[in-house]
Amino acid sequence: MNITIVGTGYVGLVTGACFADWGHNVLCVDNNEKKVAMLRRGEMPIYEIGLAEIVKRCVDAGRLAFSASIEEGTKFAEVIFIAVGTPPGYRGEANMSYVEQVGRLVAQHMDGYRLLVEKSTVPVNTGEQLKRTLAKYLRDDIPFDVASNPEFLKEGTAMEDANNPDRIVIGIESERAAVLLRQVYAPIIKKSGCKLLEMNIASAELTKHASNSFLAMKISYINAMSRVCELAGADVKQVAQGMGLDKRIGAQFLYAGVGYGGSCFPKDVDAFVHIADRLGYNFELLKEVQRINKAQREHLLQKIQHELWVIQDKNIAVLGLAFKPGTDDVREAPSLFFIPQLREAGAKLRLWDPIGAEKFAELYPEQKYYKDIMECVTGVDLVLILTEWPEVKQLDLAKLKAAMKVPVIIDGRNIFEPDAVRAAGFTYHSVGRA
Repeated sequence: MNITIVGTGYVGLVTGACFADWGHNVLCVDNNEKKVAMLRRGEMPIYEIGLAEIVKRCVDAGRLAFSASIEEGTKFAEVIFIAVGTPPGYRGEANMSYVEQVGRLVAQHMDGYRLLVEKSTVPVNTGEQLKRTLAKYLRDDIPFDVASNPEFLKEGTAMEDANNPDRIVIGIESERAAVLLRQVYAPIIKKSGCKLLEMNIASAELTKHASNSFLAMKISYINAMSRVCELAGADVKQVAQGMGLDKRIGAQFLYAGVGYGGSCFPKDVDAFVHIADRLGYNFELLKEVQRINKAQREHLLQKIQHELWVIQDKNIAVLGLAFKPGTDDVREAPSLFFIPQLREAGAKLRLWDPIGAEKFAELYPEQKYYKDIMECVTGVDLVLILTEWPEVKQLDLAKLKAAMKVPVIIDGRNIFEPDAVRAAGFTYHSVGRA
């Protein structure tokens, strides 16, 4: 099939590369001409394991191309996926201007039937708004369909998730749209055996927000439990293990730490709260999820303040700037909470991240960044761990202690075992472990 993807962010680029790798002919469209030129040169605007290799393979095979022309994209394919950003507005609602713009421009260039598919995370009833937009801007009486096909990719494992999906959800209103989307996903369904779930558009739109909000709630739950564990003298990792072995609960996302971050959970929970308010339901449960997430970071900051007493002029090494390992994405990362707080308190910061440092440096170019983790920790008064990179897990504790001025670790990811670290001579604070 010929498929157009509008937007080359995490979702659009990964989706386009995977569609091409499955055998489709894909044109990825972006209005950022510099980005398009970069992609044509084989340079990736994001880091995702395996992405660059698949993009190169598919470009070389002639199945993947890039363009800055929405007109070219509209005429190239019968199926057009919208994968543009839906950033949060000032009240937490999703900004739909990019989605609306795509619908408007596609309508102006349509010369025959098109299926416009929402791949971006959008509020429920966006499908209705898209249909109105297309009908308003079409010059002729051209047939079209709108569908919803939410993504469930995790940054850091997006290529694996796309090629081994738990399920594929499509929201459709016509058999014509259903047939086209079945054809799009036929190769991966045959290969992976995953389920294709067909439902109405509103249900598909809600499935995405409901899924992400539930996972954020699971993280906030175990973080709230970590506070109880600290007060009770329990170990949250052991509690989480005992919970996670229950098949009804499962172990995933039961990891206490500094809270959820990234480009999805904070934005999607905010948007879902706003959606519920607009529909007339006060989603107090999700508002508490948001409060717990913020409080978890403040609690860890109090541990730093308690240990250092006076933060001013203290040397602090921050290990991990990306919101999770395997990605360079720093959007809503815990580091964006701690770095400004510690800077304001007068700390001398030394920052390390194997992949995310470059993007973080765009926000804080004046900070000191280190490529070597041991150089970063040399002579510091405290090490703050914010991302569970393998390089941090593999640190030699004896060498780490010898390099530091004062052997204090604040572990926001529970990487180490408390008894082992304390036996090595450290003052060690983790999350939810007495």
